[in-house]
Amino acid sequence: MQIVINALVLGSVYVLISIGLTLIYGILRILHIAHAGIYTLGAFLGLTFYALTGNFWLALILSMVLTGIAGVGVYSYIYRRVLSKERIVPLVISIGLFIAMQDLYRLIWGAYKKPFALDLGINDIKGKGFVITQHQILILSLTGISLILLYLLMNKTKLGKAMKACADDLVMAGALGINVERVVSFAFFLGSALAALAGVLIGVYENNVYPTMGDEVSYKAFVVIVLGGFGSLSGAVVAGFILSFAETLLVAWKGFLLPRDAIAFLVMILVLMFKPEGLFRRAST
Repeated sequence: MQIVINALVLGSVYVLISIGLTLIYGILRILHIAHAGIYTLGAFLGLTFYALTGNFWLALILSMVLTGIAGVGVYSYIYRRVLSKERIVPLVISIGLFIAMQDLYRLIWGAYKKPFALDLGINDIKGKGFVITQHQILILSLTGISLILLYLLMNKTKLGKAMKACADDLVMAGALGINVERVVSFAFFLGSALAALAGVLIGVYENNVYPTMGDEVSYKAFVVIVLGGFGSLSGAVVAGFILSFAETLLVAWKGFLLPRDAIAFLVMILVLMFKPEGLFRRAST
């Protein structure tokens, strides 16, 4: 039971990070590697605002909003200028931007890990053979709420339906009167805000924030969107939890020799061998 709980918590973080990548790739067909830098920015902003205000919820909201705005800025001032180029161009730019963001964080916040100690004032849930800590409760609760709100947004609002239309055919959506710039900007805002949420939550859970915390995320999120099917939100959710359960169960399995970080690529290879298009097709967004 404890292994299942730990896998759900880890999968929740994977899902929150991967949703942003999936939204952006689904519309623009860009592999937004700098999304991992956005995730780190959210964690640092959350830590900074919490230190200034002492209010975690206010710090979380400010972090998500400002990081969302930063994501829109990345699109408006960088990606939008190279959308007509070959796909390799924005990919290379994104990798360079990610590296530059890490160096910028070192200059602003320093190169060492900073603690993010948080006491929510709630009791841990204890059962026979398992414990759900207050930080795990926080992650599971906010992830569940986020996924419900995302489902309602994508399926019950005009903006969500416009995002689906842009993902199907960006040019046709614009020809039919959809404000494509507004939709793409909102996709970057939403994806970046969710990445900030994940950054703050993992910072609290691990009690540290540091400039290179996005390194592992940069390839784990890529593995998730490959497994789920490029551009499929439902696929990203399912794949995120599949990856977390695979990692947690295999690490807990006595005698398993591969390092944890290698498991993600092992799972991706196995899935692509039998289902190259991923678990879900993009149309299932």
